[in-house]
Amino acid sequence: MITKNNKKTIRSWAFFDWANSAYNLVITSTIFPAYYTIITTTKEHGDKVEFFGRTFVNTSLSNYALSFAYLIMAFALPMLSSIADRRGNKKSFMKFFTYIGGAACIGLYFFKLDTLEMSIILFAIAAMGYIGGVLFSNSYLPEIATEEHQDRVSAQGFSYGYIGSVILQLICFLFVLKPEWFGITDASFPPRLSFLLVGVWWIGFSQIPFSVLPNGTPQLDKVKTNIIKDGFSELSKVWGQLKQMKKLKGFLISFFFYSMGVQTIMLAAAGFAEKTLKLGTAKLIAVILIIQLVAIPGAMLMSYLAKKIGNINVLIMVVLVWIGCCVYGYYITSEYQFYSLAAIVGLIMGGIQSLSRSTYSKYLPADTKDTTSFFSFYDVTEKLAIVIGLFSFAYIEDLTGNIRYSIIALASFFIVGLILLVLLRKIEHKESLKL
Repeated sequence: MITKNNKKTIRSWAFFDWANSAYNLVITSTIFPAYYTIITTTKEHGDKVEFFGRTFVNTSLSNYALSFAYLIMAFALPMLSSIADRRGNKKSFMKFFTYIGGAACIGLYFFKLDTLEMSIILFAIAAMGYIGGVLFSNSYLPEIATEEHQDRVSAQGFSYGYIGSVILQLICFLFVLKPEWFGITDASFPPRLSFLLVGVWWIGFSQIPFSVLPNGTPQLDKVKTNIIKDGFSELSKVWGQLKQMKKLKGFLISFFFYSMGVQTIMLAAAGFAEKTLKLGTAKLIAVILIIQLVAIPGAMLMSYLAKKIGNINVLIMVVLVWIGCCVYGYYITSEYQFYSLAAIVGLIMGGIQSLSRSTYSKYLPADTKDTTSFFSFYDVTEKLAIVIGLFSFAYIEDLTGNIRYSIIALASFFIVGLILLVLLRKIEHKESLKL
């Protein structure tokens, strides 16, 4: 049994964000996208690459690979989370996904143009490891903090993630920018070493939460011999409950739409900057570092504002800013414009992620034992949003040959999410009047 609001437990849980956010920063946002774009752009073929006999635009291929990884996990996680709830072994699943994700990052050390196919597969596996680990970590939130503390604890987790990832990024930054300090002559070695360090960092620091968080409590009266049937049975029960909860269901739908925009921008921004502005690895890393550092006060600010004016009102404000960012992003032509956009994105990125997680947690039934199953719906909603968002982003670029059109198209997702949040606010207002 977990004692809620225990500082040691909360700190240990937050260290999981510290551990896995290094993947999110180095692999999805900075060094990997820059390295990938550079080595897959050649004089002979331009930005076209062959993947198992088929030709793709290089950035489209990586976005398709991510979409595929998220799609697989969207189908697998609900069943796995249901099994974890019934059998009380969610930490075992958390470990499994962490270890395969970390190992895949270590395998990317061997990524060169002649190992493209295997490296793209490892890239996708690393994403699956990250997705799975985050789901089981998120499901601890309502178990370690009471409702009035969940905004703060969620923000603490994201803050730990930003700090940890920045520290590792700075270490990698030294190797990438100053290879001569270490006697490095192979230009591909610093980024490949960075991928290896991410895997070691991810697995290493995850031992902190693994040593403190409980495995879970088996629901012995529900355990059956067929784990597949076991999983779907629990999933069906939670889905039945979810359909009856107006606010929870309304939030998930709005979250689905605005997440298409948020997550796609986070995953595709580096490729956009490298392709359209030619920033280069050094400047790109500096920009992402700024985003990470600004995101820390951003998450704390949104938590503070949520106490004052309510979670949904803050989310509406933030989504409006995201729409403005999409329009601005379409028109930017200089690196300084990109820097200003990055600062705004950083401020709202941490806030919308942290507040979305805690808002969902607050809407869960009081004292439910099925936290992992409920959070699997949250995670699946986000992953399906990423699949559609990334696929749309890649398809529009393939179709038009202009990545800017992909950016402006994301604004439509935010607009739908905004409308749904406004409707959710009306539902909340009606319910408060009844009370």
